[in-house]
Amino acid sequence: MLSLSDAELNSIIPKSGPSSEQVRKYLEKYNDEYIVIKCGGSVLTDSKLYDILINDISTLRKLGFYPVIVHGGGKKITAKLNENNIESKFINGLRVTDLDTIKIVEEVLSEFNHEIVQSLIKTGIDAQQFTSKENSIIEATKENEELGYVGLPSKITTSSIEASIKSDKIPVIAPLGKGNDGNVYNINADTAAGSIAKSLNARRLLILSDVEGVLDNEKKLISEINSTVSEELIKKEIITGGMIPKIKNCLDVASNGVKGVCIIDGRKPHSILFELLSDQGSGTLIRK
Repeated sequence: MLSLSDAELNSIIPKSGPSSEQVRKYLEKYNDEYIVIKCGGSVLTDSKLYDILINDISTLRKLGFYPVIVHGGGKKITAKLNENNIESKFINGLRVTDLDTIKIVEEVLSEFNHEIVQSLIKTGIDAQQFTSKENSIIEATKENEELGYVGLPSKITTSSIEASIKSDKIPVIAPLGKGNDGNVYNINADTAAGSIAKSLNARRLLILSDVEGVLDNEKKLISEINSTVSEELIKKEIITGGMIPKIKNCLDVASNGVKGVCIIDGRKPHSILFELLSDQGSGTLIRK
């Protein structure tokens, strides 16, 4: 971890972020460990939130962290499919992906991946593209026939991610996998990020979405849960719908070498900095 003076620390941390005292307290905690950040929801489509996110990721790197970015792009994909008069169908939250759809998914995610890389470079931090077309690192198998070109990660080439970080770059990874059959597969971004975090033995997986985190029956944020608590919350139907597979994925990640998974609200400015570098945290921390 970098040794930074108070003046250097204050020049790196945004004024509306955590205080330098709190940041210093947490810097040691994440010394030379990977932080996988899955970006999805409004943070990718709202230009103001997107700019804050890019600057926060850049801040983490300047503080000596090793962020690894995995991004979605669902809203952009839907918009492009609509432009091409291709109807979007979903089964259990996963997009049914035929041959025409996968071509557009690959094109949109690859373009967006390039955009994120260029945005990070503009902040003075180097970044590297990882897509199905460039530096492909996710091997995938078909999830099932009904979903078409939707895949599950079977292997992550972690050596490529580690080499990117060693050369002082932030890896930016699109959730696209290649199968042994030569086909490209669309992978749920949470699932892809979970597989990458497990393969890297990351310290944290942060999942940014349009929810505060896990809420109790009075709609108040629960700051931390484990497998026992989450099973109770599912049984009592406090955790329902699309949040169930999200939580199960988080628990799987937390049970396989990742010390903690956090679901945080990407709509709140600097939420990743407050989660990693303050006492108050941000969202719900999930441990095994």
